[in-house]
Amino acid sequence: MKKSILVLLLMAGVMSLSAAEPQKTTVNVAVQQNEKHADIKFETLTHDFGTFSEANPVVKCVFTFTNVGDAPLILHQAIASCGCTVPTYTKEPINPGASGQIEVTYNGKGKFPGRFTKKITVRSNARENSVVNLTITGEMTKE
Repeated sequence: MKKSILVLLLMAGVMSLSAAEPQKTTVNVAVQQNEKHADIKFETLTHDFGTFSEANPVVKCVFTFTNVGDAPLILHQAIASCGCTVPTYTKEPINPGASGQIEVTYNGKGKFPGRFTKKITVRSNARENSVVNLTITGEMTKE
């Protein structure tokens, strides 16, 4: 008896939650379709530094992107997969049609020579691709 009452109460709770969900109207859908959104497009998602010497272990590259949306694009963060890679990025909003840059510095000082692959995760307010992963690769040789 206690189990059946508990089951009935749970069912009533689920039904009340589903009934409380707001219904989409054609007005809401129309407003959503007219909203402006930012979208980000990179010229390239990868960069290969090639081979460089341990004697000059700091290398840099620039990833260029464009706001292909119709609202300002804001980069929230750019985070590297390790401390030897440091991204710096455009902090101001990027207007529709405008471009920005993410400069990535790899510092191999004190690291073992050899091949490396590092990821940079970029988060923005873009509608379609709000998280983009950039990749740098290269090979540092002994002096």
